[in-house]
Amino acid sequence: MVSDGRAATADRPAESSGPAEALFSGTYAAASSSFAAVMFLTGLAALAVVPTLPTAARDLDGVALFPLVAGCFVAASLLGGVLGGHWADRSGAHRPLAAGMVLAVATLLVSAASTSIWQLAAGRFLDGLAGGMVAVSINAAIGQAYPDRLRARALALMSACWIVPSLVGPPLAGLVAGWWSWRAVFFGLAVLTLVPALVVVALLRGRSWPPAPASAPSADRPRSPALMVATAVSAGAALGQYGVSGWDMRHLLFVAGGLVLLVVFAPRLLPPGTWRAGRGLPATVLLRGLGSGVFFTLEAFVPLLLVTDRGAPPVLIGLAFTGAAVAWAAASWAQSRLLEDCPRHHLVVAGALVLAAAVVIAVAGTLSAMPAFVAASAMVVAAIGMGMLAPSLTVLSLSHSPADRQGYASGAMQTAQNLGQITVLGLSSALLNACLGAGSTDSVGYAAAFGLLLAPCLLATLLAARTRIT
Repeated sequence: MVSDGRAATADRPAESSGPAEALFSGTYAAASSSFAAVMFLTGLAALAVVPTLPTAARDLDGVALFPLVAGCFVAASLLGGVLGGHWADRSGAHRPLAAGMVLAVATLLVSAASTSIWQLAAGRFLDGLAGGMVAVSINAAIGQAYPDRLRARALALMSACWIVPSLVGPPLAGLVAGWWSWRAVFFGLAVLTLVPALVVVALLRGRSWPPAPASAPSADRPRSPALMVATAVSAGAALGQYGVSGWDMRHLLFVAGGLVLLVVFAPRLLPPGTWRAGRGLPATVLLRGLGSGVFFTLEAFVPLLLVTDRGAPPVLIGLAFTGAAVAWAAASWAQSRLLEDCPRHHLVVAGALVLAAAVVIAVAGTLSAMPAFVAASAMVVAAIGMGMLAPSLTVLSLSHSPADRQGYASGAMQTAQNLGQITVLGLSSALLNACLGAGSTDSVGYAAAFGLLLAPCLLATLLAARTRIT
C-alpha cells in the first residue's frame, strides 16, 4: 500500500500561508483541476486493482507467480520515477505527465485482456512505469507551474485526492469482481481514465513549463542516480521475484542474477552506511525499507490466502483494504496531534511492535478454525503500525538532513521503501514456495511466510534508537 503513493503524500504538512482558493483562480485553475483529476484517477486505479489481483492470478493458473505480479509494479515504479524525473528536468514536466497518463490507460487494457499470468505481470510492470512517471511529474509540474506560496497547498490537494478512492475503490472493485469479473474492473478503470487522460493531454499540449535551472554539483552531495542504475535495480528486482517462484536450477540462476544487480547497483541509490544502519539518516532509511517490506508483504499475501485457501469473496478483501486505509490515516493523525510530544524514535518502536502484532494475527489467521476476517484484520492492524512508523521516520529523515539535502533524503526514503518491499516479499515468497514444494499444506506455507516477517519487525525495534535526534 505504501507503493501506491499514499506514503509519499500523507506525511507532507500543508502550510498555512496563501489562500487555498488561489489554487482555483486565475491561471492556476485549469492546472489545479487537471492535477486533481489525475491524482484521483491514479489513486482509484491503484487501490481498486490490487484487491482483484489474487483472483486474477488464480483464474490464470499463476498463483506461484503472484509475487512477480505484485513485485514488478514496485520495481517498475522505481524506474518510472527516475525516468519521469530526468525527462521533467530536461524538457519540462508536461511531457512525461501526458505520456504517463496515456500509458496508464494502455496498461489497464493489457491487464484486462490477459490470457496468461505473464501478460498480467507485463501489464502490472507497465502500470508501475506509468505510475512512477505520473507521481514524479505531478510534483515536478507543481514546482514548475506554481509560486512558492501555493506549492504546499497544491501538494495537500494532491494528497486529499486519495481519500475518496481509498474508501470506495477497494470494496467497489471487490463487488464488481465478485458479481461480474475481475476483467471488468480493469476495463472499467480504463474507460474512466480515458477521457480525463485525453483532457489532461489536451490541456498540457499548449503549456511548456520550463525545466528547473541546473545547479552545479557540490563535492559532498551525491549525483542524481543515473537512469542506468535505476534500470539495473528494477531488472534485478524483477529477476529475483521470478526466481523465487521455483527451486530448480533455472530459477536459482535468475535469483543469482537479480541479487548481483541489486548488490552492485542498489547501494548507489541509498546513503552510505545504510546496510550497516549507521546512526542518523542511514538507519532511518533502512527502517523505512524494513517497515514497508513487512506491510507490503502482508498486503500481498493476506488477500492471496483469503482467495486461494479460504475462498473468501472479493468484497471482503476490498473492505480489508478500505479498513487499512482508514486505519493508516487515523494513526497518522494521532501521531501528529495526540503524540506530537513523544520522541520520534519511540514512535518508531511502537509502530514496529504493532506491525509485529499484525504478523502474529496473520499467522493465527492461517488456522482453519479461525474465520476469514481474522486474517483480513491483520491488514488493518498493520496499517495502524505504519501510520505511526512511516510519518515518524519521514520527520526523522528531514531532521537528519540539512536544508539543501532534504530532497536527496526524501528520494532515498522512497527508494528504500521500494527496495524493502521487493526484498521482504521475495524472501517470504521463497519460503512459501519452499514449504509448498516440500509437500506442506497451504496453511503451513502461509504461516511460515508470515512468521518470517517477525524478523524485520524485531530488527526495526532494536535499531530504532539509532534514528534518534541527538
